[in-house]
Amino acid sequence: MIAPMTPQSFLLSAELADHVRASCDPPDDVVADLVAETAAMTADDDGRPIHQVAPEQAGFLQLLTRLVGARWAVEIGTSTGLSALAIARGLPADGGLLCLGRDGHRTAVARRYWARAGVDERIELRLGEAAELLAALPLQPTFDLASVDADATGYAGHVEALHPRLHPGGLVLLDHTLRAGRVLDPQDDDDRAIAALNAALATDERWETVLLPIADGLTLLRKR
Repeated sequence: MIAPMTPQSFLLSAELADHVRASCDPPDDVVADLVAETAAMTADDDGRPIHQVAPEQAGFLQLLTRLVGARWAVEIGTSTGLSALAIARGLPADGGLLCLGRDGHRTAVARRYWARAGVDERIELRLGEAAELLAALPLQPTFDLASVDADATGYAGHVEALHPRLHPGGLVLLDHTLRAGRVLDPQDDDDRAIAALNAALATDERWETVLLPIADGLTLLRKR
């Protein structure tokens, strides 16, 4: 049996993680209940753990969305909806978030919490393969912010597809870019894909790039 995932930075001890959370704005009832329900789901139908951003990372996403003044955003890899909820809360009332997911069971949970938080009217959900859904979007600057938390081997392709669809100065957030430290000693195709992408982005002049040791690694790319 797979144990429920505890969303926490792998770089932090349990005590430090508790201190970090105690030093942030506490999650409200909507976030707390969503975190608990996701943990209780344990695994999806394929037996894989259901991943979710840590509550403090969700707070960071909400604050960052506000700081950059994003109005239109896109999320690639929507699951039970915590990161989308955070981004939607950071958008202005006339803003919008396009979520691309592929699991109707998980996103049904997301929809309930988006409605409970009162942000469901800001969010459009499309289900399917992310690469195909992205390719179908107009090839013109549309988004101010993009968040990617999907299959690691697809990250490089998503970055390429997002570039022409971002406004100048637009921000891309790539989650899980430390792979629990395995980028230093890749164990599988996902690890190797992220390690290669990290190296490539560091010298890609189209982006300002910084990799932050938040949760499992969060890379920020600003379109020049």
